[in-house]
Amino acid sequence: MKHDLAHRFEHLDENMMKVEVNLDDISSEWLGYVMDLLFEVGVNDVFYIPIYMKKNRPGVMLQVLCDTKNLELVKSIIFAETTTLGIRYYPASVHRLERRFIKVDTHLGRVSVKQGFHKGMLVQQAPEYEDCRKLAEKHKIPLQLVFQEVWKEL
Repeated sequence: MKHDLAHRFEHLDENMMKVEVNLDDISSEWLGYVMDLLFEVGVNDVFYIPIYMKKNRPGVMLQVLCDTKNLELVKSIIFAETTTLGIRYYPASVHRLERRFIKVDTHLGRVSVKQGFHKGMLVQQAPEYEDCRKLAEKHKIPLQLVFQEVWKEL
């Protein structure tokens, strides 16, 4: 599990770029490949939104959040690996919560829990999926039961 030191304190990332393109003529198999490539070069987030384009053609909007310094690389990947002829991008700021990780012991095993703090107060917490998945497989029980056991201990 990655414990990013950049998120030890609540802060505002102001050097971010939101990049987006509409795609209506790309194979769905390529979309996952493009997402993997973008994550490999260090973007913060990648996702697709179903959309309807002109003439009611179904498509997807690819959205990427990256640091300004990665913009040219991100644009190169999108132009090379998708069918787009144009890319929209604009500055974005991201308010990031302070993040901490704790370990929670259950009768099934130990699970990491990510916590988010706003102005020093705990406002979010969530069991780590991979830890819960491993325990579900180990004990041959539904994943949701593992999550329920962790939540009982929080």
